[in-house]
Amino acid sequence: MTRKEYNNAVNLYADGIYRFILKSMNDSESAKDVVQDAFTKLWEKHENVQFEKVKSYLFTAGYRTMLNVFRDNKKTTTVDKLVESKYAHERQYSDLSEILDEAVKRLPEDQRTVVLLRDYEGYSYQEIGEILNFSESQVKVYIFRARKFLQQYLKSVETIL
Repeated sequence: MTRKEYNNAVNLYADGIYRFILKSMNDSESAKDVVQDAFTKLWEKHENVQFEKVKSYLFTAGYRTMLNVFRDNKKTTTVDKLVESKYAHERQYSDLSEILDEAVKRLPEDQRTVVLLRDYEGYSYQEIGEILNFSESQVKVYIFRARKFLQQYLKSVETIL
């Protein structure tokens, strides 16, 4: 990959990767650091990466870096707090996007990631599998489970509102 192609990749993919990471991390500074780290890794290996594969490489690098950040910052939660917060609502919602964002935050990490890549970024099942190193069938299972959870969560919110 040439310097011009690298700069083109920054222009084409930086915003999409940032949105994806931000939705998962909910911390703009950490998301910026992860995106910058993904582009740093790309530059270090730019001679070995074909421009056609840059998008997949960047999302994979960003995803793996994000997982490392989560592992480093892992916080323990007691079972009581986890069960208590599963369907708890602390404030009134007036915006559907807020409710949906809250529901997506409650998904397990793998399910949240595949939903964000599929429904927010528009990747195919095969592309998601390549990015996350999952089989296509595993991606479908995670998406199915995530959508089922979201459906149940939104029904529970509906009864409260």
